[in-house]
Parts: sequence; C-alpha cells; structure tokens
Amino acid sequence: MNAGYSSIQGIGMTSARTRDRLVHRLREQGIQSPEVLARIRNVPRHLFVDEALASRAYEDTALPIGMGQTISQPYVVARMTEALLARIPGGKVLEIGTGCGYQTAVLAPLVKEIFTVERIPELLRKTRQRLRELDIYNVRFRRGDGWEGWPKYAPYDGILVAAAARELPRKLLEQLAPGGVLIIPVGPERLQDLVVVTRTNDHYEQQSLGAVSFVPLVPGA
Repeated sequence: MNAGYSSIQGIGMTSARTRDRLVHRLREQGIQSPEVLARIRNVPRHLFVDEALASRAYEDTALPIGMGQTISQPYVVARMTEALLARIPGGKVLEIGTGCGYQTAVLAPLVKEIFTVERIPELLRKTRQRLRELDIYNVRFRRGDGWEGWPKYAPYDGILVAAAARELPRKLLEQLAPGGVLIIPVGPERLQDLVVVTRTNDHYEQQSLGAVSFVPLVPGA
C-alpha cells in the first residue's frame, strides 16, 4: 500500500483491540456476515475522518466530515452492506453519496464493481485519492445529482443510497436490473426508514430494515 503501514493499522484508540471491540458490538447487534465484519475490522476508518476525530473513529457512531456531511455509523454501513450481499452476491453496484468513501471501501472487495456518485467536488477529489492509497481500484467516480443515478452503466444489480429521500427516486428504480435491490433511507429528517426495494421485472417489493438517520439526498449537482 502507498499509505504508511502504521497509519493504516492505527495506534492507541485506533488499534486492533479497539477495532475488535467494534466488531464484537456489531455482532451483538445482529450483524452476522463474516465478510462484512472482516471489512469493518480491516478498513482503517480513522483515515476517513479528520485527525482531530481519529480517536473516535471506531465508536459506533456517525461523525462529521465537513461540508454538512457525515461518515455513517459503522452499524448502518454493516447493515446496508450485509443486506445487499444477502440479495445480490457480487455484482455491479451503484452508490449514491460517495461522501468520504468509507462505505465504498467496506463494499469494494465484496462486489465486482462500484459506480459512485457525489455532488460535492471536494469530497469526490479527496475520496478518489484516499481509495487509491488503500489500493481500491474497482470504483468509478462521477460528480452528479444522486436523484439521477448513473444511467450510462445501468442496469445495476444493487443500488446503495447514503442519503435520505422523502420518496423513492423513480430514476434509481428504473436503473435496477430485474432481481436487483435498492437500499435507501426514506422519510423526513429524524423519521427515516431504511428500505430494501427488490425489482421483479416492473414490479417492486419493499421491506423495512428499521429506523435510521441520514443527511438528506439533495437534488442538483
């Protein structure tokens, strides 16, 4: 890897013991996939937050990353990733809301390819560099409007949305392959439900994964 070994492994509050405690907590909360738990343990979350917050990187909580955005709570990242992989092992995934790239890094080795869309150019630039330093290369990046998806490479086996919409985005549903799944938080601020939508031809079935809290999915690029 290009990044230094010690910075990736972490010391003190970012050490292996601290990561093990986080994985133990997630397992207690119902995350069962060994592959997902291994990624949560091995992805250096402290590199995805400001240095001042590094000591809190392995707490099971969302943290600010600037520009009004957050890095998602590890449990939510694990829950979304596990739900996706249970329905579409491997495959081609569209990610809406690249953010700092933590969800991308957790998911990348577990799927064939990720197409990720972010509307904030500075976040996209930093994340592209960060993932390169972590030797993650099966990700394509685009600055754009998450509501529009990325039609050029559709259909997708799975779509993960890391921001909340008040209603299901029609254009994302249209970009799902038959049998594909969309995982998205839906609802107003503080009253969001994490929803799994499965496409069967032109029919869509919904299932709830429980209450969550995400920043809003803002239209426009």
